[in-house]
This record gives sequence, C-alpha cells and structure tokens, in this order.
Amino acid sequence: MELKHLQTFRTVAQELSFTRAAEKLMYAQSSVTQQIQALEDELGTPLFERLGRRVLLTERGHLLLTYADKLLAMATEARTMVSGEATPSGTLTIGAAESLCLYRLIDMLQEYRHHYPNVQLVIRSALCAEMRRSVQRGEIDIVLTIEPPTRTESLVTETLFEETMLLLVSPDHPLVDKERVEPADLHGEAFVMTELGCSYRAYLDHVFEDNGVLPSGRLEFFSIELIKKCTRSGLGITLLPEMCVRDELAAGTLVPLRWSGPPFAMHTQVSWHRDRWVSPAMRAFLQVLTELG
Repeated sequence: MELKHLQTFRTVAQELSFTRAAEKLMYAQSSVTQQIQALEDELGTPLFERLGRRVLLTERGHLLLTYADKLLAMATEARTMVSGEATPSGTLTIGAAESLCLYRLIDMLQEYRHHYPNVQLVIRSALCAEMRRSVQRGEIDIVLTIEPPTRTESLVTETLFEETMLLLVSPDHPLVDKERVEPADLHGEAFVMTELGCSYRAYLDHVFEDNGVLPSGRLEFFSIELIKKCTRSGLGITLLPEMCVRDELAAGTLVPLRWSGPPFAMHTQVSWHRDRWVSPAMRAFLQVLTELG
C-alpha cells in the first residue's frame, strides 16, 4: 500500500466527501477517485459506500482507518527521526473549549510561537464532547477541555488546572445578600446558560434535577461574552469559570453568589490519542502547558 493512497483514504474518511477531500489535498477529484479505486483493488474490498451524494465508510473501511492512522503516524515519526529533524515543525492542530481559547490559550500560543515559529498552528473550538470525538478520530492532535475528571481508554488525559466555578448575578439581584445560597434558592429563578452539551451546563442541569429545581426561564448562548452581558443586565443567573469573569468581578459588574450546594468540580484537562506518535511539535506544546500551568 502506498502512503499517498492511505493519506487520501484517511482524508476522504474524515470529510466523507471526495470533493472536499480533493480540495483539502489540492488534487483533482479524478485523482482522489483513482487512488481510492487502486486501494480497493489492492485490498479486494470496497472501502466506501456511495449512497447518492453521501459517502460512508464500510465495515472494512473503518478497520483500515485504524491501521492508516498508525501507519501514517509511523511514517512521519520515521521521517523525522531518520532525517534528524528534531526541531518542532509541521502542523499542530489544537482543539479547545471557547472559554479556554479566550482566557488561557492566547498566552500559551504566544509562548509557543515565540520558541517554535516553524510550527503552523491550527486552532479549533467546539463543545468538549465533540472535541474528544475528534481527537479519537485523529482529526485533532491535542484537545483542551473543561470537564469533571474524565478518563477514556483510547486517550491519554492529564489535569492542568482545577477550575473555580462561580454562580454569578448582577449586583442588584435579590440573592446577592443571602449568606448561604442552596439549591432550593434557585427554584423559580431565570438562568443565562451555555448551550446543551457544554460540560458545566450539564453539571448545573444535574443540580436542578437532583434537587427538584425548576428555573423560571433559560436563555441559551454559545458565546461567553453574550452570557456575561445578559447576566450583567439582570436577565438571570449564570455559571462560569472564574477565569472568564475576573475583570467583571474587579469592576463589581458581576457578583458571585455564596453557594453552599454541591461543588462544581471542573478541571482543565489536556488529552491526545494513546496510539498517536507524540511529535516534536506536540511534545513542545505539552511542555509549554506544563510550564504555564
């Protein structure tokens, strides 16, 4: 099997589109089709099902994808080690939760780019669960998430920070002066929340469910800045990491409630695939995370 064909196969498997794979690889679409056909002929089995405009991996295609990831990683490792190119270079794809992109990752990226200017950085942001799936599929090299302590068999995961989570309100909210805010005090209150699928939104929903709390309304946003603006305007209570609201806390435009309910145990974690070769670029980034942590 030619490595070029395996790279093309993996790209089609990731994009589930011959057209998008050709654009990503900068090939003619006919070239992509020919390479996949050559691979299918060599292996004696179809790797994709073509259902109208849809492209799906066959069972054998899924099996080959596992080996393709390993073979391509080994080829990259061999090329780097044999050629003596130990200096970090190439492309490093990093996934990070939006709050981490806004309030932690910039400093890390500045430090990394200062020391390793030959590495091309690609940053992607999505919900934590989706990014974990992406790193498992080999689409992302390293992922940074804010979640309860999480372990997955296929991933190496290390904890970087324990995040302080705060229930926040505008300064004139009735609960500001309450000495102890318990789950029952949240019943009937309006909330400004991150979207479904966010790890700390899920944790807050568990608190509601476990304590019979029914909010009077929910505003849902993906944007941290919109959530803060709505909360400052008195539209409800929100739950955010302390790192996201330090300026607002200092200015007094957002006030933390004196929460006495169950702790919101959230950690910033870094994860990568257990079977992925840790390239010099990856190793250097992990070192920067450790130093700044």
